[in-house]
Amino acid sequence: MKRLLFILAILLTLPAFCAAKNPHVNERIKYKQGPSFIYRLYLTDKKGTPYTLNHPNRFLSRRSIERRKRQQLPIDSTDLPVNPRYLRLIEQRGVSIIGQSRWQNTVLVRLKDSTLVHHLEQLACVRDSKLVWIAPDSITPTAIKTPYHDDFEARDSTGSVEYGKSHSQIHLLQGHRLHKTGLIGKNMMIAVIDGGFKNVNRIPAFQQIDICGYQDFVNPASPSIFSETDHGTKVLSAMAIYSPYFYIGTAPGASYWLLRSEDQQTEQEVEEDYWTMAAEFADSVGCDLINSSLGYNEYDYPWMSHRLSHLNGRTAFVSRSASLLASKGVILVNSAGNSGMGPWKKIGVPSDADNILTVGAITADEPRHIAPFSSVGPSQDGRIKPDVVAIGAPTFLVNGRGVIMEDMGTSFSAPTICGLAACLWQGLPEKTASELIELIRQSGDNREQPDNIYGYGVPNFWQAYMKGKIKNDK
Repeated sequence: MKRLLFILAILLTLPAFCAAKNPHVNERIKYKQGPSFIYRLYLTDKKGTPYTLNHPNRFLSRRSIERRKRQQLPIDSTDLPVNPRYLRLIEQRGVSIIGQSRWQNTVLVRLKDSTLVHHLEQLACVRDSKLVWIAPDSITPTAIKTPYHDDFEARDSTGSVEYGKSHSQIHLLQGHRLHKTGLIGKNMMIAVIDGGFKNVNRIPAFQQIDICGYQDFVNPASPSIFSETDHGTKVLSAMAIYSPYFYIGTAPGASYWLLRSEDQQTEQEVEEDYWTMAAEFADSVGCDLINSSLGYNEYDYPWMSHRLSHLNGRTAFVSRSASLLASKGVILVNSAGNSGMGPWKKIGVPSDADNILTVGAITADEPRHIAPFSSVGPSQDGRIKPDVVAIGAPTFLVNGRGVIMEDMGTSFSAPTICGLAACLWQGLPEKTASELIELIRQSGDNREQPDNIYGYGVPNFWQAYMKGKIKNDK
């Protein structure tokens, strides 16, 4: 009964989206940038670009190129950067370019006067434009310093249980059996796209993690991604921490990029552009997997919001980007969303993307059922969603105060899956992204009759590994 009351209390506080907005209550302040607008410009082509597919090392890292060669995947025109000549033409109109997408051949521009967009539309290289962000009158500051603990509490130790608090969420997926064979994510690179990573640079438990770097794609950038929300901190902990008898993540041997795309101060369509920029960056530096515990359907302005008919993997800007990742050799693991108890109920974007792993949440206690808040499918074009499920009601995590705690959401079932997918790929390096995604689906306990609540069910990563090894031996 106590557990039930705890779950009900948490459910009442769950946000509509996977990435919760800033929990601190502060006075709102005037937006310092003043009135401004961000437009997405759709460019006509990439003709005349100085970049060529014969020299991909000019825009992709060696690791990224090798990842594609290993999977026999071509580098194509979507990989070519936006034509720099077009960028110069746009800048000559006196506007500020704040971002771009090579995959979708778009440019983000920031304007003080919205009428200037009509001048940009007259350029021969611009075929269309869309308003994706409007400056708010006031905001709530989000980059807030928070104290943290140097050590875990002694009571958090589970004594003889090596995995500590994370024991159940890993053992359910048979992840411990991968770890015992040395498959801990070594030589795998994971990008975490999120809203902030509070105190990851300070909490001792995070210092042993191999963090390759970090990048902020939100405009304007935060003073520090390590002072923003701890949502990303919790997500990272589920994969990366290694503190035996206290807490062990699903891929403690992997290396990580920390990428911020979630703007905590507003909820507008431009975040789909930021997410796309982060995903393209992850691809370019050679990441093998991306964990995205983010999802969107409703924005501050109703005319920006998505409709159910958009959930086909091809309509939303962010979903079109996400649907390209497997063709680049990258596995995207995305949370399904927390809208199951609201009027929307369905997955958001980019959870509707094609050829990704969309992860729902099940209860921690047996018998394990779907969490009431976990968003459901199918995609609008009839694909099974979510793909798989893992414990998310609640999940044990480490927060931005350095404390082991429980939290609810598909945000936290997703990284459990992502980390073990990295371990599985370490053991089956010859598999393509698409092959590994399907192997994980087919290891689910609901694979005989997949549905749009549990998807293919709880994956068995040891079974997936053994099945993959047998096929390789043949």
